Amino acid sequence: MSTNIVVPELGESVVEARVAKWLKKQGDAVTAGEPLVELETEKIDLEVSADRAGVLANIRHPEGADVKVGEVLAVLEESANGRVPAVAKGQVPKAATGAEKKATPTAKNVAKAHDVTLEAVETSSNRVTKQDVLKAAAPAPPAATPGAANPQARRPHAVDRSETRERMSKRRATIARRLVEAQQTAAMLTTFNEVDMSAVLQLRERRKEAFTRKFGVGIGIASFFVKAAIGALKAFPQINAEIQGDEIVYKHYYDIGMAVGAEGGLVVPVIRDADRLGFADIELKIRDFAKRAQDGSLTLEDLKGGTFTITNGGVFGSLMSTPILNPPQVGILGLHKIADRAVPVNGQVVIRPMMYLALSYDHRIVDGREAVQFLVTIKESVEDPGWMLLEG
Repeated sequence: MSTNIVVPELGESVVEARVAKWLKKQGDAVTAGEPLVELETEKIDLEVSADRAGVLANIRHPEGADVKVGEVLAVLEESANGRVPAVAKGQVPKAATGAEKKATPTAKNVAKAHDVTLEAVETSSNRVTKQDVLKAAAPAPPAATPGAANPQARRPHAVDRSETRERMSKRRATIARRLVEAQQTAAMLTTFNEVDMSAVLQLRERRKEAFTRKFGVGIGIASFFVKAAIGALKAFPQINAEIQGDEIVYKHYYDIGMAVGAEGGLVVPVIRDADRLGFADIELKIRDFAKRAQDGSLTLEDLKGGTFTITNGGVFGSLMSTPILNPPQVGILGLHKIADRAVPVNGQVVIRPMMYLALSYDHRIVDGREAVQFLVTIKESVEDPGWMLLEG
């Protein structure tokens, strides 16, 4: 009896994947639940396992091939005598040893290209990433030669003008496609404002020790902006909506996407029902997402949906930028670097920690007046965070 190994459902709006690596060769015996192939999608990498024991009889798609949901990846057959061939005496199946570290498909490809053994790669998480492999592959700096103060002065300077060509990952290709689509299909505009972060920073300084003792997590600035955004979304519900055909669908729930950097590109895990969470719960969610984005353990469920997105370019030093919409959402809030600037306060020029805010919005259903007022509402909430506590 034969069984088809197919591309599984990949989550909302994800219809295609790429075969990153076959973990078994054609003709290999496999056990039930044993991983057969790694797939790379626009959002996460995942393994497809055998649902029963058998022999991997026919691999339909090689590594690097693009495949769609439901497409047959391979055929699993029973052995001739109805049993899976026994593992040779004393031989331990590779998947059962636990010796090989978990690694992303990209990390494995880079390790192979640089002749790096994955088991020897140091990593701060439970999953080896591309950056971990590149760090391990980097050559050690040459030892200084006594008396050779300026070795470059005695030999001609070689200029490397070589080029390399690398196929886009599924995630990077999809990011590129969706960013172009967002600009072509939405009437996207951006409005800016600035916020005085003094009150939030002072509140954090006063309460950080007690907060950490009580909740086991530090308090960052992101939770203040999540809370402020929810209040603004309630006041301007069209920014928490989407367009479907000739209808506007208003969302009466608040699933806030938090953009985080990950290997291969930006991902946007979603804080579900964020309006029902306290500051500590939001901080725990954000820290968990950031950690799992780095070690590659985010799931498709983490990335599905979202009614509004917040992205923080400030963690990379950005002073101001124009965030691009994450369709079908019609609004995205961009946070930026906090920098001391001279500002007028009560007729005097003072130095305050200021942050530029950017709201990109779909002008098809959000007017400029509403977008400006939405951003002003966030500014007022952050500059007087006590209101967020009073209003819940």
